[in-house]
Amino acid sequence: MSYRILIAEDDNDIVEILRLYLENEGFELVISRDGEEALNNFESTSVDMALIDIMMPKLNGYELIKKMRDVSNIPIIVMSAKNMDSDKILGLTLGADDYLTKPFNPLEVVARIKSQLRRFYDLNTNVQEESNNVITVGELVMDPSNLSVNKNGQEINLTPTEFKILALMMKTPGKIYTKMQIFENINGDYYESDDNTLMVHISKIRDKIEDDPKSPKYLKTVRGLGYKIEKH
Repeated sequence: MSYRILIAEDDNDIVEILRLYLENEGFELVISRDGEEALNNFESTSVDMALIDIMMPKLNGYELIKKMRDVSNIPIIVMSAKNMDSDKILGLTLGADDYLTKPFNPLEVVARIKSQLRRFYDLNTNVQEESNNVITVGELVMDPSNLSVNKNGQEINLTPTEFKILALMMKTPGKIYTKMQIFENINGDYYESDDNTLMVHISKIRDKIEDDPKSPKYLKTVRGLGYKIEKH
């Protein structure tokens, strides 16, 4: 299967490097030079994932992500020269699945794209196999057939990556997962820079499922080891 990738980037040199590497891998590209063009292309063309620069003319990457997430849950990777943790947290909070800091190695971009596509589309394949396996932990109810999570009857909106992390741990309450195991189990390749990204995803999941995220009763940190979903 050939995947179509939306690239929102105003730096021509970066676009041409990405084009060289990604087309060589068989990906079809939809190139956009500013945020408004990217949004128009997204609304008029079926794409499987997106690479989005933050600092773009007309519509910045943060605003673009928000508009895309209103209607779609495709994988999104942010590309940015801004390397402050606050910038990464904002991008992930708005719904991005991964964050790359410029300058980057094109081979790593290719690897991360493949990883996100595996995570998202393998998840949807596995959902068909698990359609009847509703998972319940305390007040949390996960239905893999429609990628939904409810707490006390209220739907919780999760990004694809958040859903897969939570699904992994809800299936095995009490089991401790290291950071590396989490990435391996959700069909992703592990990089050292993923540590902060995972911490943000964990934090956002807690914000959504916990009554008090600072004192979680479900998603627990096991100091020095990793994370687990507490048995209930």
